[in-house]
Amino acid sequence: MKIAVAMSGGVDSSVAAALLVEQGHQVIGLTAKILLCAEMDGCKPRYDACCNPESINDAKKVATQLCIPHYIVNVEDEFSQKVIDPFCAEYINGRTPSPCINCNTSIKFPKLLDFAKELGFNMLATGHYATIGKNARYYIRRGIDTDKDQSYFLFNLSQDVLQHLLLPLGQFTKHMIRAKAQQLGLATAHRPESQEVCFVQDNDYPRFIEQRKGIIPPPGDIVTTDGTVIGRHKGIHRYTIGQRRGLGIAWQHPLYVVAIDATNNRIVAGSKDELVAKGLVATQINFMKVTIAHNTAVWVKTRSTQKPFKAHATYENNTLTVTFEMPQASITPGQAVVCYDDDGAILFGGFIDKSF
Repeated sequence: MKIAVAMSGGVDSSVAAALLVEQGHQVIGLTAKILLCAEMDGCKPRYDACCNPESINDAKKVATQLCIPHYIVNVEDEFSQKVIDPFCAEYINGRTPSPCINCNTSIKFPKLLDFAKELGFNMLATGHYATIGKNARYYIRRGIDTDKDQSYFLFNLSQDVLQHLLLPLGQFTKHMIRAKAQQLGLATAHRPESQEVCFVQDNDYPRFIEQRKGIIPPPGDIVTTDGTVIGRHKGIHRYTIGQRRGLGIAWQHPLYVVAIDATNNRIVAGSKDELVAKGLVATQINFMKVTIAHNTAVWVKTRSTQKPFKAHATYENNTLTVTFEMPQASITPGQAVVCYDDDGAILFGGFIDKSF
């Protein structure tokens, strides 16, 4: 089989390529060049995140070790428009975005697959810890390593992409993959995990957004859930649901950000109990294993590292309503909600609009 491997320069994608070479496939490596490091963004190359200059060099080294061709795919303009700009806009609008999900959906998977097809390679493989299933439709299933499972980040992939996708690491644990890299002597064997947003230096989101957009969102009131003004905030782009630190208010109990009211430029603060919700409403729904939902029993994740919890979901009027069996905390507009069946297959998912 002719397979293009998305090589980020990390250990996972490196071993994915190595495994496919061992299996006798004709393999090439593709690395997306995504960073626009313009002075206006206050952006400098990151060396602890994917797709930075050092990572591209590491991907080249591994490709050389494996004796496979390696190509760099320049998607800087598309990444700027479809990932960075929406990231900034979401924070300014009081939401917390998921740039990695947007990148997977709009950039990495479709752009690398298109490039691969131009070279005559009809399949794309990545180093994600998840697997692919198929009944009437293609779908993503959780990987066996529950601590490393990355299915959450893949919920929004289209059927067109899924039918050309391979995920070689889904049946392995991270420990097994790291050991395999060391056994093969790969250049990336000891490379640390990439954890943070790749285009924000020092993880200072407010500074990046201000420099990127050329504006400083104005300060405003911090209020309790009954509307009482108790302080001032420094711009709503500096806050996210569940945040405790940085409010700067002395109170009789710990205060958390329980809501962000962008329309009135207010941060709503409350107790830990006031963070709890009975359910959520989501839009921009992508169906995977099924195409309908009516009081469907599901396992839900609203954060990538969260342990799935039970709920029921109904889709109508382009909206998904998810009602939790047990109340959940810190439901965050802008983040993804992903719904699974009992076997860990993704049924559908979308982006959270609000909790209730």
